[in-house]
Amino acid sequence: MNSDAPIAQSALLIVDLQNDFLHPEGAYGRAAQKAESIAALPAVVLPIADVMRSGGGWVVSTQFTLVPGKRGEPFISEHLARLRPFLTKGDFSPGEWGHQLVDELQPADLTIEKVAYSAFHQTRLDFVLKKAGITQLYVCGIVTNGGVASTVRAAHVRDFAVTVVSDGCAAFSDQAHQQSLADLSSIVRVIDSAAVLHELTTSKT
Repeated sequence: MNSDAPIAQSALLIVDLQNDFLHPEGAYGRAAQKAESIAALPAVVLPIADVMRSGGGWVVSTQFTLVPGKRGEPFISEHLARLRPFLTKGDFSPGEWGHQLVDELQPADLTIEKVAYSAFHQTRLDFVLKKAGITQLYVCGIVTNGGVASTVRAAHVRDFAVTVVSDGCAAFSDQAHQQSLADLSSIVRVIDSAAVLHELTTSKT
């Protein structure tokens, strides 16, 4: 494995694979904001999640959140409002269907609401990972050049052993995806899902 940690001290960290991002009836689907590479991710990630669960490891889901304020109107940053003007009341709202991890990958052992690219920014992620005894992360999700990259860098500086699942991540642009993987490879390990599955299934628990 990537470190001396057994699978019980490892987690599959799923970044933002939520209904509002992936499902045709979610916020992005309704706005025709989609990519085949993103839609294909649950099928790539599921076998890793299954092996992680069967081996005693953890499945951790981070979920992008638009925090509702008065009358349920969401707090949306100026940057995001310019980039995604279609986002509206009810999208990515805690407890709602669109906010949840896609059905194919449920259940998660730990769920983290996040309001920024990094899943560590102002969240309890570092706390729960350490309380669970997790030292090694296999990271997948969306988008490679946003939430994935920011979370990976934050995990790296916190001394987690990090592996990015190259085909378990995607972006709206393949160029952005590939460039991000190249950049991340200078600080963490980047391997494909087949290599991850081989590693997990042949490691001792």
